[in-house]
Amino acid sequence: MSIWKKKPLAQLLSEASESEKGLKRTLTAWSLVALGIGAIIGAGLFVRTATAAAQNAGPSVTLGFIVAAIGCALAGLCYAELSSSIPISGSAYTYTYATMGELLAWIIGWDLILEYAVGAATVGIAWSEYLNNLLVNVLHMSPIPYSLSHSPFQHFTDPVTGVVSNGMINLPAFFIVAIISLLLIKGTQESAFVNGLIVITKVAIVILIIGFGWHFINPANHTPYIPAESIYTDDQGIGHNFGGIMGVLGAAGTVFFAFIGFDAVSTAAQETKNPKRDMPIGILGSLAVCTVLYILFAHVLTGVATVEDFRTGGKEASVAFAINKYMIGYEWLAQFVTIAILAGFSSVILVMLLGQSRVFYSMGKDGLLPSFFGDLHSKYKTPYKANLVILVIVGLFAAFIPGDIVGDMTSIGTLFAFILVCISVIVLRKTEPDLKREFKTPFVPLVPILGIIVCMAMIYGLGWTNWLRLGVWLLLGLGFYFLYSKNNSKLNHPDK
Repeated sequence: MSIWKKKPLAQLLSEASESEKGLKRTLTAWSLVALGIGAIIGAGLFVRTATAAAQNAGPSVTLGFIVAAIGCALAGLCYAELSSSIPISGSAYTYTYATMGELLAWIIGWDLILEYAVGAATVGIAWSEYLNNLLVNVLHMSPIPYSLSHSPFQHFTDPVTGVVSNGMINLPAFFIVAIISLLLIKGTQESAFVNGLIVITKVAIVILIIGFGWHFINPANHTPYIPAESIYTDDQGIGHNFGGIMGVLGAAGTVFFAFIGFDAVSTAAQETKNPKRDMPIGILGSLAVCTVLYILFAHVLTGVATVEDFRTGGKEASVAFAINKYMIGYEWLAQFVTIAILAGFSSVILVMLLGQSRVFYSMGKDGLLPSFFGDLHSKYKTPYKANLVILVIVGLFAAFIPGDIVGDMTSIGTLFAFILVCISVIVLRKTEPDLKREFKTPFVPLVPILGIIVCMAMIYGLGWTNWLRLGVWLLLGLGFYFLYSKNNSKLNHPDK
């Protein structure tokens, strides 16, 4: 029994060939591109852009997007090779199991829980913020009380009356997580159809904001483009590196959350009709489309509104705030944006929860998690028990943890996963040189090594508080592995 034992590639590929007995193959290349865009364009763009501008980089948040995009492109090339060569559910978890052994596979699987579950919670919290914006500015109703739409770790002081409001639970965030989880139990194909309609709407919104907002850019807001280095302390008392190179790296780590959707595409490999052709198209296609839109969007948003706006009144529902305050005559666009962003965030949550349930499904089938995670619904052929457990886990995160904290936790978890994926490509090229690869990462090992370096730079930019959270999470995971997973692994205990 070895914690370094690898899952044989022959076994992985045979599982793929027998997938008609399990998960249904219903997704095409364009379904995957839409799935990727659905996950990528969301809270990262409409919320984290303003957060990074306020806390880290000001207008140079666009440079942060470029750094994050470079890191994602390098990792994306590695993902494309692995997902077309090993078309199995589980994403980086599966690739690590085949290349570096069970212990590291467990670590990355545990890390992916951090990425997808906490990521879905982050977007659920952003959905809650925009729901209140919809109620007040579009429907002209009273907002959901602060105590019922914010975590117990948050408070707000009214600048006029001085009254302090304290949060208790974020009920809207929990609600949307529950609804999306139930939709995913119904089926992947139905979910992908709903997602496709939402994606068209989201892309249209981004293009409208770029097009109309370009005329309202104030050059003064872009001067200086890279602010002088300083420390910015947010209203929760947390210090952030602002300006200079560290500010750009910090912004890259913060907005990196905006790119993580493309790797969720790889978790659906076992439900793709022709994964060897379609996976690279889905991963790299969605990444390319979104990178262009992101850079243009960030340039417009930071040109229309000031950094101080994003630190105060524009902190929540920042895009709608900027339009209402500065784009006179386009208030209708702010209302349209609010409605469409709510739908857009829903599609992001959908893809996050899809990725999480497929990782749980794979780990349950391997015995590293309780076996019921690998159970499929008799009618819908979806891992419904995994979805129900995820509903509870993600729902609790969304209801009780502030959005900034869970957002950065998601980014650092994803960056760690990307580093292991890049390493997996190098290892697999050495250990399985004859493996049939429909797509090959160019310039190996240069591209994977550059991917590792860029991702590590972004982890560095996120600061020690996030390193500490990641360390605690990994220690908890190692405890679970040695107490449960090691003794129940089907690879090490085939008789179980």
